[in-house]
Amino acid sequence: MSDYLSLPGIRTREHEIEVPLVHGDPSRGSLTVYAREVAAPDGPDRPYLVYLQGGPGGEAPRPSGVPWAPGWLERALKDYRVLMLDQRGTGRSTPFGEADLRADATGDSGHDGNPVDTATLAERLTHHRADAIVADAELLREHLGVERWSLLGQSFGGFTALAYLSRHADRLSEVYFTGGLPPVGRGVDEVYARTYEALAAKSERFYRRYPGSRERMRAVLAACEEGRVRLPNGDVVTPPWFRTLGHLLGGSTGAASLAHLLEGDVRAPWFRHDLASLLPFGGRNPLYSVVHESCYADGGSTRWSAARTYPEAFLADDTLLTGEHVYPWHFEVSSELRPYAELAEAMAQVEWPRLYDADALANADVPCAAAIYARDAYVDPTFSVETADLLPRMHTWITDEYEHDGLRAGGGAVLDRLIALATDRAR
Repeated sequence: MSDYLSLPGIRTREHEIEVPLVHGDPSRGSLTVYAREVAAPDGPDRPYLVYLQGGPGGEAPRPSGVPWAPGWLERALKDYRVLMLDQRGTGRSTPFGEADLRADATGDSGHDGNPVDTATLAERLTHHRADAIVADAELLREHLGVERWSLLGQSFGGFTALAYLSRHADRLSEVYFTGGLPPVGRGVDEVYARTYEALAAKSERFYRRYPGSRERMRAVLAACEEGRVRLPNGDVVTPPWFRTLGHLLGGSTGAASLAHLLEGDVRAPWFRHDLASLLPFGGRNPLYSVVHESCYADGGSTRWSAARTYPEAFLADDTLLTGEHVYPWHFEVSSELRPYAELAEAMAQVEWPRLYDADALANADVPCAAAIYARDAYVDPTFSVETADLLPRMHTWITDEYEHDGLRAGGGAVLDRLIALATDRAR
């Protein structure tokens, strides 16, 4: 634990602890988990709010600028000091990346460059799921000497928060969900079928909103088919790869970004660079690609669910866009992901244990509030309502005012509403 560092309008300090790779079996080695604490100048003694980031595979945001971003932080600091947790495998916690493909079973990078056995590495990654993140957080809570704290879960962070409620509800004061109430007991194929329905509707909505974009999409897809669309690293963007830009339609400003891109000449340098920055899945956070489907697995094996449930309608109309769907071909066409192809295949075959306990959730005596986004592209709102009904002290706010990124896009408004709901201060 470091001392507080004073910055304009906030104070921060750092925490770093060692945790077991496999909770309950310290002989398997350890990982480092990092968190950054942020407090108002007069708030170092306020209760903790642990921010659980979306992903999987993404680090927590870093406070930046004055006023401090992310926008919800200012609202949070009125009631809490915020703990920005870098989940295992991300950020300044022990990372996961290409070096691990040449690591020994303890995770220490090998100097001889020999590849690690794929089955060994896949087993290691089974310990990067939400349940392991919860166990890490519990060790951090104990390390800080905190009896209870609150959670704010965005997207995958909400999945992790629900897993926390399944295991340690007695250690939680309040839990806030934004676009992150996952289905409980639903098969992964059901989940992906709903995401395709959402993306089909969002595709049609996009083309209505931006006249001419459908024709421009067809022209770009034809250029992709001819091999004329390339990224700055030389990768050839195939039509299915380009269609994954539908993930942008799940955010508040993504439709405008996609429309602007489609106005460009595929030969222009700016087009290639902008395209590279907008495509989902890549080398910066490979964990996001490799374990993405597993975050929806409340038991069972995913077996490339997004590919297996690919709808006939999308085969018939190539202007229907896909989104946060990872496919086996991602690990063929992307030079950044190609080294992870065997590992991704192994992860697709993992038989996962159940993640959530419906009985424990039904007995969780914790005030909760959830923003459920009516047009969410990633987390089906109907399934979210089913899950909300399990929690006896849950307050839901179903809205079409925001997309999946409502927490970020809404500044402090979304979190303010959730705090009011959970603490019975809503008007």
